Amino acid sequence: MNSGMTYEISTTSSADTKSAGHRLSKLLGGGDIVELSSDLGGGKTTFVQGVALGLGFAAPVTSPTFTLSNIYHLADGRELHHYDLYRLGEGGVMADELAEDIQDPEVITIIEWAGVAKTRLPVDRLLISFDVTADTGRRLTFSAGGPNSASILARLKT
Repeated sequence: MNSGMTYEISTTSSADTKSAGHRLSKLLGGGDIVELSSDLGGGKTTFVQGVALGLGFAAPVTSPTFTLSNIYHLADGRELHHYDLYRLGEGGVMADELAEDIQDPEVITIIEWAGVAKTRLPVDRLLISFDVTADTGRRLTFSAGGPNSASILARLKT
């Protein structure tokens, strides 16, 4: 998936991780896909809270671990779809719903635990790997999978 373009940042707190998500949100548009990868408790949902806030969604953002997906309606008419496929043993219906979302130009899609849906995801997506470096510290490694995600990554690096 890696186009060879990567970028790393370190955060020292949940607020820093949320701020990193907020910063990325300013670069995301409809049709963009972000895959988040980490162990449990890696900071993925905290990051999504920052993305949602940056997109103008001020209501609480929670992990969709048990519901599998949360849809946040943004003031500008777009939607942020947040998937957590951790509890999904096989692609099934949720993977079909995901396949529809990623084709919608008004939807920004963020996916946690994407393993069961990998074959249905386009290569051109932004992958963010979270590594725990301390109690509240994280190293976020951004990797681009194609030209669109490489463009997002290039703008993030500046």
